Amino acid sequence: METEIIFLVEEFPEGGYQARALGQSIFTEADSFEALKEQVREAVRCHFEEDERPRLIRLHLVRDEVIAA
Repeated sequence: METEIIFLVEEFPEGGYQARALGQSIFTEADSFEALKEQVREAVRCHFEEDERPRLIRLHLVRDEVIAA
């Protein structure tokens, strides 16, 4: 059993978020960050059997920002 699963979270330019698990075939998206957290929890519950489910979910938010030089 893994103790932690990590999701790479990216914000859509037009709004909303997507999350992709590293090392697993889990992907989800939502309109708000709070909704995304619930979607991720539900996706992990559906993907793993209860005795194999990671105890922690880490959301790694990647933000791409462009600024003038």
